[in-house]
Amino acid sequence: MMVGHKLLKDEATEEKGERARMASFVGAMAIADLVKTTLGPKGMDKILQSTGRGHSVTVTNDGATILKSIHIDNPAAKVLVDISKVQDDEVGDGTTSVVVLAGELLKEAEKLVNSKIHPMTIISGFRMAAECARNALLEKVVDNKHDAEKFRLDLMKIAMTTLSSKILSQDKEHFATLAVDAVMRLKGSTNLESIQIIKKPGGSLKDSFLDEGFILDKKIGVGQPKRIENAKILVANTAMDTDKVKIYGARVRVDSMAKVADLETAEKNKMREKVEKVIGHGINCFVNRQLIYNFPEELFADAGILAIEHADFDGIERLALVTGGEIASTFDNPESVKLGHCKLIEEIMIGEDKLIHFSGVEMGQACTIVLRGASPHVLDEAERSLHDALCVLSQTVNDSRVLLGGGWPEMVMSKAVDELAKKTPGKRSLAIEAFSRALLAIPTIIADNAGLDSAELVAQLRAAHHRDGCTSGIDVITGTVGDMAELGISEAFKVKQAVLLSATEASEMILRVDEIITCAPRRREDRM
Repeated sequence: MMVGHKLLKDEATEEKGERARMASFVGAMAIADLVKTTLGPKGMDKILQSTGRGHSVTVTNDGATILKSIHIDNPAAKVLVDISKVQDDEVGDGTTSVVVLAGELLKEAEKLVNSKIHPMTIISGFRMAAECARNALLEKVVDNKHDAEKFRLDLMKIAMTTLSSKILSQDKEHFATLAVDAVMRLKGSTNLESIQIIKKPGGSLKDSFLDEGFILDKKIGVGQPKRIENAKILVANTAMDTDKVKIYGARVRVDSMAKVADLETAEKNKMREKVEKVIGHGINCFVNRQLIYNFPEELFADAGILAIEHADFDGIERLALVTGGEIASTFDNPESVKLGHCKLIEEIMIGEDKLIHFSGVEMGQACTIVLRGASPHVLDEAERSLHDALCVLSQTVNDSRVLLGGGWPEMVMSKAVDELAKKTPGKRSLAIEAFSRALLAIPTIIADNAGLDSAELVAQLRAAHHRDGCTSGIDVITGTVGDMAELGISEAFKVKQAVLLSATEASEMILRVDEIITCAPRRREDRM
């Protein structure tokens, strides 16, 4: 008998069966517990401190941001991090809910596995339950697409609900209005590129405002026109520092100072030619990504052209998009260059800073949201929160189905899933029941985070939901069961559906695991 034949390399490890499953469950639940406390209007924030240079600090309660920033070794935990990322890219909000729900599903699954129910049975039960839950929601959605005023109200409610769990919750009406106005301008496109967010420290969050048009974070140069109407804009990426008369690798010997002056004149003339070419496009505003030296700047000022230098990349790409121009880098044939247009360019003041404001731009949906706030950290978090709201709203404009919020959808789903469990024969019914319990965990956690008696509240909610057409959810502010329709707490159907389906699929994936193999690291050969 041959002894000691090993399948894997020395340092590779494998966990089999029970132990592998254990590791997956524990990892996934740890991740869910990590973000659990950020759920709901009374959820707390996390401070993330990087160990890199500068020890940068992020204060956030956005599930995806938290999970993106932590390094994880546990493979199952990584699956959950990925679903929160996908949720962020796909619908923009619900990043915490999706992880928490997946964590709860696994917690329930673990109990079932321990009582000797095969994972495949659990998975098939979960599948049935998820389908049933989704249908239950579909029956209850409200769609006001055809009534513009009601629909705007829906959007406002959704924006306020999304913001109520974020830093902007204090001024949520103000920001909800900003977000809804911005998204309504998009006229149904989900491309958030044309909504620009500028962060200016100083002032308080209340001073944030929405401005139609585009704001470039730059000053207007010396001696240049401060306002231009009917602007024709050339957006360029070209070097406007002195064009050297390039003599490569040669040392120029001059026998008199006059010759040096000649060289300089040649340089100046070369620059002047370039500027004249640019002016030849019939423009009155020149935006360049690179530096513009004093001499060409003077020439532009003489021609009454506003020249803006060093417009940062994000700014210039967006400026070209918004004004309908293209970025040019050579100026020999003006007819092929696409100029940008806007009605008015002027200088505005925000706080201490001067900025350039382009209004009446080609792309009517473009607008700029200027955020003010006490510190960069506040602004960053405000931007993340606003981004969530904008994403959800733009999705809702496309798919206008709306649900009530505050744990109401979870109760509706849980009730439907429970009824399914009673009808289903065999062991699958246990898994379906477990699914319903996992759904109940979301309102439970929302209540827990607000320091309320969750068991009591959820029990009351369940009782309330036995009436048909019930609109009860958890009113975190008063700490009771409240009427979500009256309180105007709404969520987008698309977000809820994404949460439900992603969480089910992720937990299913982790349940399927029965072995974890960690590969041996590659060794460097000993080079002596």
